[in-house]
Amino acid sequence: MKFEVNRDVFSEAVSFAVKLLPQRTTLPILSGVLIHADGERLTLSSFDYEVSAQTSITAQIDEQGTVLVSGRLLNDIASRLPNAPVTFTTEDSKISVSCGSAHFTLLSMPVEEYPTLPEIGAQTGVIPGDSFSEAVSQVAVAASRDDVTPVITGVQLEVGDNDLSLIATDRYRVAVRTIAWDSGRVGSEPLHALVPARTLQEVGRTFGSASTVSVSISGSSDRELIAFHADDKTVTSLLIKGNYPPVRRLFPETVEDHAVINTAELVEAVRRVSLVLEREAALRFSFTVDGLTLEAIGSEQAQASESISALLTGEETVVSLKPAFLLDGLNAVHSEFVRISFTKTENPNKPGPVLITGQTSQEAPATDGYRYLLQPNLLLR
Repeated sequence: MKFEVNRDVFSEAVSFAVKLLPQRTTLPILSGVLIHADGERLTLSSFDYEVSAQTSITAQIDEQGTVLVSGRLLNDIASRLPNAPVTFTTEDSKISVSCGSAHFTLLSMPVEEYPTLPEIGAQTGVIPGDSFSEAVSQVAVAASRDDVTPVITGVQLEVGDNDLSLIATDRYRVAVRTIAWDSGRVGSEPLHALVPARTLQEVGRTFGSASTVSVSISGSSDRELIAFHADDKTVTSLLIKGNYPPVRRLFPETVEDHAVINTAELVEAVRRVSLVLEREAALRFSFTVDGLTLEAIGSEQAQASESISALLTGEETVVSLKPAFLLDGLNAVHSEFVRISFTKTENPNKPGPVLITGQTSQEAPATDGYRYLLQPNLLLR
C-alpha cells in the first residue's frame, strides 16, 4: 500500500478514529486503527466490540491495500509531523511514514484478526448538529460515573415524531433537554435508546459543527446499536441494557415559589464562597425579599458568605446545595438569568428538590427545553 495525503487532514482523521478507543484493553489488536486505501479515498476505522468510529478522506493513492497499526502511536506521530505532505508506504509487516525530514518505521498488526465493523441500519431521524451538541453538553454531566449501576451511566434518548429528549441522572440530580427532531414519519412508535454518556459526549463534540446529524437505532434485543453520521464520519455504539428509572415524573408541573438571579453573578458567587468548603460539603442558600445570601459554614478552619441580588416570588426559603452539582446546572443554562424554583414535600422541615431553568429576562422564561432538578442536602443547624 502507498499513498500521499495532506498532513492536517490525515492528523484530524487519525485523531477522530482513536478518540473512543479504550485506554487499556486485554486484546491489543483492538487498540489498532484500520487504514484502507482504495480509489481516491482513504478510510480509517476503529472498533472495540462496543464502540466504532470510521472516517473517509481524500488521498493520492498509488497502491491500494489495507493495514492495521497502533492507534495511539499513530495519533502521537500524526499530531507532531512537520508542515508537509505525508507519505505512507507498507512492505511486508513494516510501515513507513515520511513527512518532510521526519521518518518513522512502525510494525503492522494482523488485519485478518481484526473484527468486522457493525452494519448500520436504516436512518431513524435527522437532527441539527449545533442543537444536538448543546443538548448533550447540558445533560451528560448529570449521568452517573459509578459503574456499579450501569443503567444510570448512560443518557436516555427518547425519540418522538418531532422531538428528541435527552435525560440523565445520578440519583442526586436529573437533567432533561428536548430539541427538534425530524423522523420523516408521523405516528410512529416512540423509541428509546440508552447511550453511554462518555460516548455521547464525544459524539456531541465531534458533530457540533455539522449542519445535520443522521441517527440510526437498530438491532435485535441481544445487540441493539445506535449510529451517528455526518460529514464522512460515523460513530456506532452498543446501547446499555436495562430499564431506565422513570425520572420524568419527578419534575413538578408547576412551582409557585421561585427566585430569578443573574446567572453569571450566581456562578461567580458560588465559586468564591465555596473556596473555604471542605470536600463534599454544601453551601447554604437563603432566599429572602432582600436577595440571596450564600454561606459556607460548619468548618472550623474558615467561613465565607456573600449576598447578591435576587427577585423572589413566594415564600422565603433556605436550602443547602452542593456547589459542584449546582454549578453543573448553572453552566448549562445558556441565558442571562436563571430561575431557581422550590418544590415542597409532605415534611415542612424537609425542602424538596430545586428546579433550575433559564430566563431570557427577569420576567420571561427561556424556551430552550432545558430543566435541571437538584436534590438539596440536609440543612446544617
